[in-house]
Amino acid sequence: MTTARPIKPRRSQLPADANLCEHCTAKCCHYFALPIDEPDCRKDFDYIRWYLLHDRASVFVDEGDWYLLVHTTCKHLQDDNRCGIYETRPQICRDYTTDGCEYEDDWVYEKYFETPEQIVEYCDARFGPEPGQGVRSRRPTGLPLA
Repeated sequence: MTTARPIKPRRSQLPADANLCEHCTAKCCHYFALPIDEPDCRKDFDYIRWYLLHDRASVFVDEGDWYLLVHTTCKHLQDDNRCGIYETRPQICRDYTTDGCEYEDDWVYEKYFETPEQIVEYCDARFGPEPGQGVRSRRPTGLPLA
């Protein structure tokens, strides 16, 4: 028999001086996002398609800025969701605060792409279908007849 996960309290239900990390699943330690240039031509979109061909990568737009999101867990995250190198953690971790973190798990992005097909569709919607391409996928090559 499985036990239900305890429901984590909303930010508003906690005292103002509460340490949100004590109630969190360390979402910030399960990915990193790097800013990328906003694509403005087909070649740029093809680079993004290449990113999305890789496992555990996605691309999102937030407040007009484009990001490459890599879904991967920090090597030093412990089973209790605490940092295993807290005293020597990188500066980026030291600078991070819970003021604007994703504690509530209800973030929504302006645009979010998980597959290469999604970015191709978006590119085609922006620039029109690539010359010589219809709106359908390319026909697969047939098997040779013996």
